[in-house]
Amino acid sequence: MKHPPHSIIRASIQLLFAVLAPVAAADLKPDRSVIYKTVGNTRLHLEIFEPRDLNASDSRSAIVFFFGGGWNGGSTKQFHQQAETLSNMGMVAFCADYRVKSRNKTTPFECVTDGKSAIRWVREHAAELGVDPNKIVASGGSAGGHVAICTDLITGYEEKGENPEVSSRPNATILYNPVIDTTRKGYGAARFDADQQTTLSPCHQVKEGLAPTIVFHGTKDTTVPFENAERFTELMKKHGNECTLVPIVGKGHGSFNSLAFRPKNDKADYDLTMTRSIDFLRSHGYLENP
Repeated sequence: MKHPPHSIIRASIQLLFAVLAPVAAADLKPDRSVIYKTVGNTRLHLEIFEPRDLNASDSRSAIVFFFGGGWNGGSTKQFHQQAETLSNMGMVAFCADYRVKSRNKTTPFECVTDGKSAIRWVREHAAELGVDPNKIVASGGSAGGHVAICTDLITGYEEKGENPEVSSRPNATILYNPVIDTTRKGYGAARFDADQQTTLSPCHQVKEGLAPTIVFHGTKDTTVPFENAERFTELMKKHGNECTLVPIVGKGHGSFNSLAFRPKNDKADYDLTMTRSIDFLRSHGYLENP
């Protein structure tokens, strides 16, 4: 059996270190930012992290991250380290701003509509971005995870005036402790009228034909119960969809966050979620094998 050259082994070790090494928040900056949507006086941006060797003629995989914050607040900085890591591995990564209650007096419905607009914008501009329009991943944490999965499984809530011929659905989803049941059995019931509590509830809207999905969830999450993630995974499989649940044993809500965003977090949780996310992306052809 032939062994790989030392140069390849050394490069693989360096890549692994780059993926897992903590980064200072100040060092994480997008390469550029674009406006993907304007609503009234509100301009919504996509922060773009690009591979160094990206050419406009490329056809790279892309990932769009949506921040958490209970549909009330939050920052695109939450996923800067994940975006930086994946762009260094060859993907074009986007951190999407979207309207939230504290800044825009909106509801979760507008959050989902903005999420769909972000996916559509990336697909519509794929050629100039160096992106493959058939390899767009939606990802997010908590309420951002809810936005990400809703871009795939919720029908309707498309922004008027956008091109309906361009799909707003992702080709895969990566979810970190997502809000997955918006009734009293989950999180966010108070944000919905009584007759709307299942309208945007992923557990109540699962259907066949959804994109491959991986879900990371703390077993001790007291904000979004772990049971929600277990139930969603089973419902996805029951409808013939690919869905993998990765328990973060003994950990609570937000344990996936990088040290750059939440310095007091356990780095082991970030390493776990990123390593498994990368494995998921590789297994579906979004990243090359080392």
